[in-house]
Amino acid sequence: MIKTFTHHDLIRFIYNEITDKEHHAIELALLCDNELMEDFKKLKSTVAALDKLSYEPSESTVEAILNYSKSTNLHTAK
Repeated sequence: MIKTFTHHDLIRFIYNEITDKEHHAIELALLCDNELMEDFKKLKSTVAALDKLSYEPSESTVEAILNYSKSTNLHTAK
């Protein structure tokens, strides 16, 4: 019986967050299931694109967050 893998399983596979046994099972499933392979390729491409992104919030956004924090009396743990 071939196990059905989810997108979550494929993401864990991409980030190498699986056991050796799972790794082998997913590799085998990728060879046998064209639809799973297409999903894997799309996820791998998405992960690669996300890894290239660089984003920093604007100064006004940071300032708004800090002002909100001060207004609600949120304190950092000491």
